[in-house]
Amino acid sequence: MLTIKGIKIVYPSNAADMKGLLKAAFLDPNPVVMLEHKGLYWSKVPGTEEAKNTEPARDYIIPLGKGNIVLQADEDLVDTGESCCVITYGMGVYWAKAAAKNFPGQVEVVDLRTLFPLDEALVFATVKKHGKCLVLTEEQQNNSFAEALAGRISKACFQHLDAPVEVMGALNLPAVPMNIVLEQAMLPNAEKTAKRLSILLNA
Repeated sequence: MLTIKGIKIVYPSNAADMKGLLKAAFLDPNPVVMLEHKGLYWSKVPGTEEAKNTEPARDYIIPLGKGNIVLQADEDLVDTGESCCVITYGMGVYWAKAAAKNFPGQVEVVDLRTLFPLDEALVFATVKKHGKCLVLTEEQQNNSFAEALAGRISKACFQHLDAPVEVMGALNLPAVPMNIVLEQAMLPNAEKTAKRLSILLNA
């Protein structure tokens, strides 16, 4: 879908962003596909309570192609090279924020909000600021949007990187298992994200 010319893709992580992006999509002359994570409806998944927001203003609009920093790192830790960033969207925002609690002030989280067009300026500036990056997604990792994005980051930010760009996604299985235990084994979560961040911060 990301390769189809003229189609824009958005993926909100909370109710306010959903409204802002939906209004922007309505006003845009191009077709816009909005993807949603059903686990964020009414915050069904534990740890996603922040997905429920007070309704923004009537005319609240989020410009397509503008990401958002949803968690900032401590500038003192950034200056000493003890920080990293997570580039993510949708449910990944909540995995990243939960995992970041294990590393106070060391993790900055960027919510892409729009997958195409991508806010490259925000992504590249954030990666250059920290020198270490994890691209986190729920989709299968192999040959994915996340791997493609990691490649673009590596090329654009090469001279600023202190470690290879990490990618974390679902295991490459033919289908999502019906068994909840196997499903949890397949998909990323906050605990798995924290383990990967620990490795990245110590690289």
